[in-house]
Amino acid sequence: MAKVYAFLAEGLEEVECLAVTDVLRRAGVETTLVSIGDRREVVSSHGIRITADALFEEINPDQADILFLPGGMPGTKNLQAHKGLMEALKKASRQGRRIAAICAAPSILGGLGLLKGRTATCYPGFEDSLLGASYTSQGVITDGNITTSRGLGYALDLGLELIRLLQGPQQAERIREAVQYDR
Repeated sequence: MAKVYAFLAEGLEEVECLAVTDVLRRAGVETTLVSIGDRREVVSSHGIRITADALFEEINPDQADILFLPGGMPGTKNLQAHKGLMEALKKASRQGRRIAAICAAPSILGGLGLLKGRTATCYPGFEDSLLGASYTSQGVITDGNITTSRGLGYALDLGLELIRLLQGPQQAERIREAVQYDR
């Protein structure tokens, strides 16, 4: 069974995280909410409390098929400040494992040099942080093992793209129809 780790930091954009997690779980993808802080409870940028399934220290990032970074501020900056997560992202990239990021979070991948020679997207205003990438205004783009998305309005599209990558287009279409999403 495919496994995704969604990383939560104080100040994350909750809908970006939970919409992607929701559609992945509907597809039967084992998706674990992982707090990078010292508590499972994380407070979003809009004051919503989310309880993670695990702490970063309790998981092995090498076991995930996809490492997923939700955006939001200051959540993105808090994710970027976590050394263990940054090392896990670099290692996953070297190994060709999938990485996904939405909104401001693709800037983390740019800062790590993981977008060099790729096409990527992000929330408007963060384009200069996509170091080495060719920017596209598409809502969701997969280039090699990295999938990026513009923001909250594309969270379902991102989740469906990850399902397509893990389980194929038929499963992605089945979930799209089940949630009544007409794009």
